Amino acid sequence: MGRYLNSSTSYVLYKGQTEQPYFVDKSQMLSELFPFLDSGNTHICITRPRRFGKTVMANMITAFLGKKQDSDSIFKSLKISQNDLYSKYRNQYNVISIDFSKMPRDCDSYTDYIDRIETNLIRDLRKEYPQIEIYEDDSAADVLETIFEECDQQRFVFVLDEWDFIFHKDFVTEENKKQYVLFLSNLLKDRSYVQLTYMTGILPIAKYSSGSELNMFWEYTMASEAKYNEYFGFTDSEVDQLYEKYTRNTREIHISREDLKEWYDGYTTKSGERMYNPKSVVLALTNNNIGNYWTSSGPYDEIFYYIRQNIDDVQNDLASMISGEAVTAKVQEYAAVSMNLTTKNEIFSAMIVYGFLSYENGKVRIPNKELMEKFDEMLQKEKSLGYIYRLAKESDKMLQATLANDTQTMEKILSYVHDTETPILSYNHETELSAIVNLAYLSARDQYRIEREDKAGKGFVDFIFYPYDRAADRVILELKVDKTPEYAISQIKEKQYALRFKGKLAGKQQFTGRILAVGINYDKETKQHRCKVEEIK
Repeated sequence: MGRYLNSSTSYVLYKGQTEQPYFVDKSQMLSELFPFLDSGNTHICITRPRRFGKTVMANMITAFLGKKQDSDSIFKSLKISQNDLYSKYRNQYNVISIDFSKMPRDCDSYTDYIDRIETNLIRDLRKEYPQIEIYEDDSAADVLETIFEECDQQRFVFVLDEWDFIFHKDFVTEENKKQYVLFLSNLLKDRSYVQLTYMTGILPIAKYSSGSELNMFWEYTMASEAKYNEYFGFTDSEVDQLYEKYTRNTREIHISREDLKEWYDGYTTKSGERMYNPKSVVLALTNNNIGNYWTSSGPYDEIFYYIRQNIDDVQNDLASMISGEAVTAKVQEYAAVSMNLTTKNEIFSAMIVYGFLSYENGKVRIPNKELMEKFDEMLQKEKSLGYIYRLAKESDKMLQATLANDTQTMEKILSYVHDTETPILSYNHETELSAIVNLAYLSARDQYRIEREDKAGKGFVDFIFYPYDRAADRVILELKVDKTPEYAISQIKEKQYALRFKGKLAGKQQFTGRILAVGINYDKETKQHRCKVEEIK
C-alpha cells in the first residue's frame, strides 16, 4: 500500500465515521458511480461549501472501490449493500486518492508543493509495478501511460479531494494557478489509464483563457445542478432521525428540534430542497450545545475586501439581508483562479460558493442563525462599513429603550436609521419599514428568537420576539405607515397575537415575563416615527 495508490488511510477514516454516534448513511451515492466505472474515462467534479461532507464522501468512495483492503465489514450494514451490484464493484479497482489539502512541512512554494505530490505518486507506482522502467524525467502521467501499455491495460480510479486548496495559499501566484490547472489536465485529460475521476472542493473549476484545460469534467454545484444534492448536507428527515437518537441517548436535553432548524438549516439546492450544515448539526448534538461552529477563514477576509470597498453598493443589499430580507441576484460561475470580483453578482456568487449565502428563486439570503451571527459580528467590529456599522451599534440601545418604555429614544434611533446619509430603502410602505425596524433591533437577536410575519391569533403579526430566557419580557411588534402607533397596538389586541406564545413555535417553554405590545408608525408627510409600548395583561 502506498501514500496515494491503494492507501489504507481512507478505509480507516471512513470506518471511524461509520462508528460515530451521529453518522448518516449516504452510501447509495456509490450506485450513482457504477455506470461510469463501466464506461471509463469519466470525470466528475462536485463542489460544496466547507463542512458539507465532501471529504467523508471521498473517503467512502476510496474505501469501497480500492482493491487492497476488503471493506465488506464497513459496507455490509449500509444501504449500498442492498444493491444487486454491490459485490461486482466493491474492492475491484486501483484507486489513486490525493487530498490536496495535505501540505508538506515548511512548504513555501508551489514547486515544493506539486513536486512532493508527483514524487510520492511515482514512488507508489514504482513500488506497485517494479517491472516497469521509469526514467528520471518521467512525469506521473508518463509512468501511468507506461503501466497501461505494459501491464494488461491497467486503469485507475482517481479520487481527488480539496482540489482548490492551493488557490488560497499566499505563496501561490496567478501563474502558479495556471500551472496547477495544466498539471491536472495533463494527468487526467484524454488518458487511457483513467477509469473514473471523482474530484471535489469548494470552488467550481476555473474557466479562463480557452477554457479547454479541464473541460472534460462534469461539474455539479449546489446552485446549478440537482444531481447528487441529497448526498451533501442533511435533509429534514435525516435530522429528525438524528434528533430522535439524541433524545434517546442524552440524559439532559439542552437542544430542541427547532434550534437545529433555526441555527443550521437554510441552504437551498437546485431542486428547492432545504439542507442543513451537517458538521454543525453533528457538533451541536455531540456537545449537547446549540451554538456557532462556523469558523472563518481566508475566503471570508478576501470577500470582505469587496464588501468594504462597497462595490456596486453591495453594502445596501448586505444591510437588507442582515435585516432578514432576500435580495435579487444573478448567480454567475465563479472562477477559481481569480478573486477579481467586479460586480455585486460576482460577490454574491462567491459568497454562495463559500457557504455565506443561500440562493433560491433568483434571490440570495443569509441561510440561518449560525451565519447571521457571523454577519452580526462583522457589523459590530468593522468601522469601515460606515453607516451599517453605526446602525448596528445603535441597535444595542433599541431593545433596552423598548423594554423600558422609552419611546423618545426609540423614535430618535428610528429617525437616525431613516436619516442616515445613505438610506437603504425608499421607505414608502410597511415592507420597507419592516427592513429598517429589523436592522434597528439587530442586537436583540442575542436574547430573542425573532420571527417575522408569524401566524398568530386571527392574523399575521409583523414581529414577535421569543425570549431565550423564559423569565424575560416577550415582545409583539406591529408596524404601520400613515396611521398611528395606537392603531397598531389595537390590532395586536383585537387579533389576539399574544396567543402565539402558547403555540408550537414557543415549544414547551413556560414564559413568565411581561408581554409588551409595541406599535411603530411612520408618517410619510412629516417623515416622523412615533412609537408606543403597552403591557398586555
